[in-house]
Amino acid sequence: MKKTILIIDDEIGICTSLEFALNSKYDVKSATNSNNALKMLNKEKIDLCLLDLKLGKDNGIDLLKKIKNRLPDMVVIMMTAYGTIETSVEAMQQGAYTYLIKPLSISELNIVLEKAFAYQDLNYRVGYLESELEDRYDRNGIIGKSPLMKDVLKLVDKVKDIDSSILITGESGTGKELIAREIHYSGKRAKYPFEVVNCAAIPEGLLEEEFFGHKKGAFTGAIENKKGKFALANNGTIFLDEIAELSYNLQAKLLRVLQHKEYSPVGSNEKISLNIRVLSATNKDLKKCIEEKTFREDLYFRLNVIEINLPPLRERKQDISLLINYFIKKYNIDFKKNITLISDAAEKKLLKYNYPGNIRQLANILEYAAVMANTNTIEEEDLPADIISYNSGNKIIDKDELSDLSLKEVEKKAIESALQANKGYRKATAEQLGISLKGLFNKIKEYNIDTSQYIE
Repeated sequence: MKKTILIIDDEIGICTSLEFALNSKYDVKSATNSNNALKMLNKEKIDLCLLDLKLGKDNGIDLLKKIKNRLPDMVVIMMTAYGTIETSVEAMQQGAYTYLIKPLSISELNIVLEKAFAYQDLNYRVGYLESELEDRYDRNGIIGKSPLMKDVLKLVDKVKDIDSSILITGESGTGKELIAREIHYSGKRAKYPFEVVNCAAIPEGLLEEEFFGHKKGAFTGAIENKKGKFALANNGTIFLDEIAELSYNLQAKLLRVLQHKEYSPVGSNEKISLNIRVLSATNKDLKKCIEEKTFREDLYFRLNVIEINLPPLRERKQDISLLINYFIKKYNIDFKKNITLISDAAEKKLLKYNYPGNIRQLANILEYAAVMANTNTIEEEDLPADIISYNSGNKIIDKDELSDLSLKEVEKKAIESALQANKGYRKATAEQLGISLKGLFNKIKEYNIDTSQYIE
């Protein structure tokens, strides 16, 4: 497939001449002003720009800045009849690949184009290899090979380069901020800021200022201008953690900002434009919050264009051993330890536990164990007392008792025991029993098993 070159020059004759000279080898298009050039770059796939320094009333350097801001990887070759050292240096500083003086030599231009495309192809290959390495070895601390986590990471890869709002849901401690960071740092906005606002940790009266900043003199003590998180995150990503804790009044202001992509600092009528991606997270059921009139439905739909739900650790127990190894290595560094093993008894306790606090709780347990361990092995006695004494609720049925039960009664007891072990969480129970979720529901109904004691 031919590479596509966009010639940007206000002289139609030069555009026509260059199109004639290059169209046997390249797909050549042209624009005679900045506006048309930007429109074409937005709509069409352009591989390289030949840009004139003088575009009538427009300045080629200004257009170069706009192109590089929108398309950082675009190769731009500057052309001018007004070549000076100052302008060539400025063009290179602003990201131009090189600088040619008019009248152009077609043979020289062809050589420069070949080198430019070779440079571009090399950059793409390097970028691809870097992204492969990052995907393979660094997911911002996200550990997991279970099917549920593989599905989450596949979804992250799909959304990392889009600008749609994303809502990350899941219980406390499941790693929602890690997923938000992975989306940002693996995507096209990775070179730009990632700002976090914990909506539950900042007093309501200060949240608006935290979001939007303030102007000098806006209130007593405002002795200078202050940028808010939205300004600091411009061109990048803002992560609104615990979004359900946002007051109803501030929800309305946030909705307007997301709709109009502009905001005003506290104490100012100035409208400031935003180019930002919004990620948010909650451990609450926002649909229930909407029913209770504590969360705006219109804001919910604005934030929840795409939802990523993180499974609790009890539903991805295949990942516990991986997480144990990860945290042991981490705490070896933190505490200058040399722990290389975990005993079978200790690991069995950790695998049996259901982790209401999820990964954060597992991290705390292993931090405690690493401190307590006196050798290079974590033993059962090094674990916190509540983990050692934890009883999953599995009742051991001996063979004599089994012999007195019918097959259906054995099956009912197995389901009751598994439900108790998994604290009523049916998905984990079904996985433990090796049956489908629908099959579990049918069995609960068939055997009239009381599940009212469990809160799902």
